Amino acid sequence: MKKFRVYAGSDGQSHIEEFEMSAEHTFYFPTIEGEELVFRREPMPGWHNCPRRQFVVVLHGEAELGFGDGFTQRVGPGDICLMEDHTGQGHTTTVVKAPWLSIQIPVSLDAQIVI
Repeated sequence: MKKFRVYAGSDGQSHIEEFEMSAEHTFYFPTIEGEELVFRREPMPGWHNCPRRQFVVVLHGEAELGFGDGFTQRVGPGDICLMEDHTGQGHTTTVVKAPWLSIQIPVSLDAQIVI
């Protein structure tokens, strides 16, 4: 299982970095009241930004995240992405092993993510 953070840089591009969570066995993050969990069978097409700060957990399949500088990152089952690229060019998500299934979990903008 890998953990990634996707964020918008000052250059207007989305970037990705791998991170380790703290050694705790349980993690609590405030969600956004009134927001829903989303199970997605297909990723958004083309270049896109995340609609909100959220964790995306890959449940099945594999996809390749693409960035404006040409860098790509493959994600698969169990991988966790903290998506924070609300502005700028965004990223692409291309399924490379179907079927694809992910869950999107909204996270409060005020939540402190310990990485």
